[in-house]
Parts: sequence; C-alpha cells; structure tokens
Amino acid sequence: MAKIPRIAVVGSANIDLVTFTDRFPKPGETIFGQKFDLGFGGKGANQATASKLCGADVFMVARVGSDLFGPATIENFKKLGIDVANVKQVEGASSGVAPIFVEPNGQNRIFVVKGANDLLQPADVDAAADMLKTVDCMVMQFEIPIATVYYCVKFAKKHGIRCIVNPAPAGPVDMSQLAGLSYFVPNESEAETITGIPVHTVDDAKKCAAKLLSGGVERVILTLGEKGSLLAGTETMEHIAAFKVNSIDSTGAGDAFIGSFAVFLGEGLSEREAVRRANLYAGLSTTGVGTQKSFYDRKRYDAEWAARGMP
Repeated sequence: MAKIPRIAVVGSANIDLVTFTDRFPKPGETIFGQKFDLGFGGKGANQATASKLCGADVFMVARVGSDLFGPATIENFKKLGIDVANVKQVEGASSGVAPIFVEPNGQNRIFVVKGANDLLQPADVDAAADMLKTVDCMVMQFEIPIATVYYCVKFAKKHGIRCIVNPAPAGPVDMSQLAGLSYFVPNESEAETITGIPVHTVDDAKKCAAKLLSGGVERVILTLGEKGSLLAGTETMEHIAAFKVNSIDSTGAGDAFIGSFAVFLGEGLSEREAVRRANLYAGLSTTGVGTQKSFYDRKRYDAEWAARGMP
C-alpha cells in the first residue's frame, strides 16, 4: 500500500453561495437566477477536503467567524475527518463567504469576503508548530494575509517540509519572499496578474513560468483548464494534457488539483505522474455542482482511473 501522507493546509474556510444564471445582470437590473446552492468552501478548506478524500491525514490551520457559519464549518471538517485542533473562532468577526455566479457553460465568477480568514497570523502558525513539523506537505493560498503565507514558506524551508502555494485570488506578491518554495501553482489568469504575461497558449504558459521561476521558486505548475497543466522547472518544462470530461461547473477545480496533487506526490509518485493524476481528479470535479460536494473520494477516483485504462 502507498504511504498515507500527512498534509497541513494553512488557509481559508468560506461558505459558498452559488447562483446559476443564464446571464449576468446589467447595472441596476434585477433578473431571476435558475437555482441556488449553499455549500462549504474556501480555497484552503477545499484543498484540505480534496486531500482527505484522496486518502491523506489532513490538518487544518484556519480562523472562522463567531456567526452561525463558524461552528458549522468546524463541524463539517470533523465529519470529513480533518483535524480541527488549530481551527479557531474569532469573536466579533464574520466567517468568510464567497458568492459565486455560474454561467450555462460552467464558467464562473466569484467574489470573496475574507472575514475571519484575514485574521490568520504568523503567531497562529507558531501555535501550530508542533503539528506542522510532523507533516509531509504544507499548502497555502492567498485568501489569508500574504505575510502569513510568506511566514509559512520560511517555516517550511527551515524545517525541510515540502510546500505548495496557490496564489489565488491573485494579487501583488514579492516573489523573493517565496524563494526556495517547492511548488507555485497559479492558473492562467492568476499567472497573468502576477507576471503581466497573458496566457492563452502553452507557449505563453512557458514564458510566464520562466518569469516566475526567475524569482527563485523551485517548481511552477501552471494549470490551464481544459488544456491540462504545465510542469516547469529551471531546466525542463513539460505540458501534461487534460482528460476529456463532461464539465458542468468548473468551480473548485483548481483546489481539487492542488489537494490531490499533494497526496499523489506524498504517496511517492513522480512529479509528472502526480500532475497527470491531479489533472484527472480536477477534471472529474467539474462534472458535479459546487466545490467540496463535487470532489471524488479515492475509491471512486481509482475506479475512474482504471476505467480509462490507466495503470
């Protein structure tokens, strides 16, 4: 049997408020949506959920609000089997929320209100240090303060822990603060925001990855949606194709990729193979509605992998 990876996600937990609509309203216009769905989300929580469903032991470091969503979020982690010893409620703060609008073709637009997520500080990382030193991989995103992300990268480097940063949603970033980072994993729009290089083709992705690598990170994985992923290091870059799926909602696909990639890598697979398998896991997540609710468990994923004739 493959080793069971230990993964810590230092990141966000939100409530997703998903509206499906034929089109977006014009300024001042009110229109009817087709349907509404409420679920647990936040990039950190999504990535933790994907990792857990893929078979890892998962530890969450997060902050939630003192509203009704806070206890519900903690209870959801517990039901999933995710360790919540370092998930705390912040008195007087709201939980993070993410209104999401989905078009008929599956494309989405998302607003994120950080709430308590914005109160996760380096001191909270120190408080979780004993646990963090035991994990195989730490995973972060940009829905928590950037100073906390930088601190985590330095903590991981100091203690020899593999570290993944997903710069989502994209914003200003000092790449020198991420020097030595194991994996920097943006999608096309995030990569363009950070580098200024539009990413429409695989060649564009290679140029963008080269610029990101020049900042000192060890690897860049640029996720390209239906085009697959680009695995890039300073010496080689390889485009790894996506799998064909019947996509209906792409919300959370990037989180599914990162959470599953951390597990496959932690099980001892090569980088290339871990990316290939994560491509399928992310693709399958788009065949369902929402984020965490659309993620496959390991048994179902393995059956799909085998059904496609994969060894």
